[in-house]
Amino acid sequence: MQYFIIRFFLINLFICILTGILLLTKHVCRHILTSHMQYHLWFVFLGLLAIPFLPVSFSGFHALLFHLSPFEERAFLNIYRLAAKTPFSLSPASAGRINDFTLSVSRDILSSFSLFLWIFWLTGVFIMMFLTIRVKIRFNRIQNSALPVQSREVRSLYQGCLKEMHILREIPIYSTVFLKSPVLAGFFSPKVYLPISLIRDCEPAAMRHILLHELQHYKHRDALANALMNLAAALYWFHPLVRRALKEMQNDRELACDSSVLNLLEENEYKAYGNTLIRLAGHVSHPAFPFASGMSNGMKQMKRRIANIAVYEKPSARKRRKGRLAFLMTAFVLICFAPSLSAYGADNGYYSWDTASKRISVIDASEYFGAYEGCFVFYDLESDVWQIFEPKLAIRRSAPDSTYKIYNGLFALEEGLLTPADSFMAWDGTPYPFDAWNQDQTLSSAMESSVNWYFQSLDEQLGSRRISRYLRELGYGNQKIGGGSANYWLESSLKISPIEQVELLTDLYKNTWGFAPENVRAVQDSILLSSTEQGCFYGKTGTGRVDGKDVNGWFVGYAKLPSRTCFFAVNIQADNHADGSRAAEITAEILSDLL
Repeated sequence: MQYFIIRFFLINLFICILTGILLLTKHVCRHILTSHMQYHLWFVFLGLLAIPFLPVSFSGFHALLFHLSPFEERAFLNIYRLAAKTPFSLSPASAGRINDFTLSVSRDILSSFSLFLWIFWLTGVFIMMFLTIRVKIRFNRIQNSALPVQSREVRSLYQGCLKEMHILREIPIYSTVFLKSPVLAGFFSPKVYLPISLIRDCEPAAMRHILLHELQHYKHRDALANALMNLAAALYWFHPLVRRALKEMQNDRELACDSSVLNLLEENEYKAYGNTLIRLAGHVSHPAFPFASGMSNGMKQMKRRIANIAVYEKPSARKRRKGRLAFLMTAFVLICFAPSLSAYGADNGYYSWDTASKRISVIDASEYFGAYEGCFVFYDLESDVWQIFEPKLAIRRSAPDSTYKIYNGLFALEEGLLTPADSFMAWDGTPYPFDAWNQDQTLSSAMESSVNWYFQSLDEQLGSRRISRYLRELGYGNQKIGGGSANYWLESSLKISPIEQVELLTDLYKNTWGFAPENVRAVQDSILLSSTEQGCFYGKTGTGRVDGKDVNGWFVGYAKLPSRTCFFAVNIQADNHADGSRAAEITAEILSDLL
């Protein structure tokens, strides 16, 4: 959750652009879009404001659905413990070359900053909610003191308005001395409240206009709109443009209701309706209730409404068609911002894997993972078949940790910083907690002991520009190196999914990138764990250690057998004890039964 709050505040920069686009579009298309269409555009805006709080990565939305063809849905398998013999041992102890050394990274600074943001934001939300509840309590007192309207003339007008608008539901109408302007309140049990002074002084024609306006709020479901606006105002209390947008939505709501009323009236009644609003203008100083819809909404807005009535014409069929087209185009542009507004997917948290042409079986390997949250991905190159445990986790990206060193070494070879014959690098004497790190290294020894300083030195020589170029060329995960940080692959900005790990290993095996064959062979040799007459086994562990706890464990690789070549990736995550060694053990158990 610490990343959510940081991304949420960064996402508000996109919301500024979004609000600007909407306000500009409404201004440019004000003669094309009807009042109702302008009002309805704000509901698209409210929907987009909700996206940061949805636990969905819109950038990987298709992948999250993980559509399987009917054939693939029938191909589900269950893996059971079989008494099969593997042609080679996969256990770390017998492999002899699986050393899962890693250093801990700290998130204390990030955690403190995110905690400050949480407190800052939640404080504002609670204050906004408190103010809303306080006003609600005050309005409840007014509601409790209100009495059903006694005037027969008003009740008769009200029933006529209900019939005129084809409203079959019985909506009670009350009078009160504590309101100066009429309002409609309540979503599940809507009620109309009229000031007693208005009932006493208002002419029948003006009263009809008032009642028609309030009932339009009911037909438009404005009580729900008020609730959504109040929620958005609380969540985005710190955002001035969002507050401006919500104010504009309230104004457009009243204009839409005015237009609906005018559509019911004859053209010669428009002036009388405008005069009704003018007579109500003296009551607009009364504080508005945030959960109620009424006729008064500020003197500036009242002038805007009078001007709208003065030039109002019932929209022609051609104008409605042009308006619908403009509405759909604007809504489409706004919806295109959805991936940028996803706080959970802002860092491309899921891989958008195209499964259309894939032969996939979803398998049950839960018995191997125990309490770990994890997944297993297996690809048979010859049969072109994928077998996957936990598909949604298989497309979720996380830090690659030391598995990235496979490609780190390849980049250095391609740039000539190393050669297959000479990959020596002298130790500078800096003491490390592992004896295997406190000595000179070659690519093979550094890969075997997962020596961080060796690969960080290569990164420093490569530079962030060349690294980024290679990451784009390979399509490596989210391709983010966080400004060139030396630890970008250690529980930091760079992230990759298990599916992508297997795809990259397949590309490495086939050298689809067109790298120098001798460089590819050098990298492959550096991750060779065992070689027997039955086949060769390649693999690399990775462990994400945060504040001294192992939270992310990887084991990726492939097996080259006489009759088939298979690629695999296992990822496990937990609050602690999720390391590469355990991921390798789980891989060994699954492959022993699967192959």
